[in-house]
Amino acid sequence: MQRAVEHRGIPTVSISVALDVTEHAKPPRAVFVPFMMGHHFGTPFHVELQRRVITEALTHLVEADQSGEVRALPFTWAQARREGKAIEEAIRRMT
Repeated sequence: MQRAVEHRGIPTVSISVALDVTEHAKPPRAVFVPFMMGHHFGTPFHVELQRRVITEALTHLVEADQSGEVRALPFTWAQARREGKAIEEAIRRMT
């Protein structure tokens, strides 16, 4: 589907949590986040991290040098989860 959209002249970028699948599928552009399946943008309520993932993906959309380039993002699931739990706890304390 991504290639069909690109064929129409609209650039695309995938956000992936499965590097092996992404490398096999060879999308035009992709960013890889080492998060758990289904958590492409990190944890719930972690707006800052979610914004960073989107910003990194859009930056890659503009800066990718060649088709098929996959950029690994500098995040870890452990850190995202720790920060996410702290945010959830802060929200609970406010309610």
